[in-house]
Amino acid sequence: MSDINGTWAATVHSPMGQQKATMTLASEDGNLTGTLSGALGSLELFDGSVDGNSATWKVNMTSPMPMTLEFSATVEGDEISGNVKLGGFGNAPFKGARQS
Repeated sequence: MSDINGTWAATVHSPMGQQKATMTLASEDGNLTGTLSGALGSLELFDGSVDGNSATWKVNMTSPMPMTLEFSATVEGDEISGNVKLGGFGNAPFKGARQS
């Protein structure tokens, strides 16, 4: 089982180009909380859960348009990767590395 807790530097490969973000994640009893910070500011995670080395969570983006981003991720050591569902705009892969 990999530990998802910590700060991660991630890059989402979206249709609008690479979007860099910092994710601060904390899990307790299968629940995941944290923030996603980037060019659009800081967004709170919600509906987060962790099962072994897999995790899912959502964030509500308001700019440039309102949209719920749905993340699914796998943690392997100090690397995280997965997929982001971009509302009605399809999916985008992301990767990241543990910062702390």
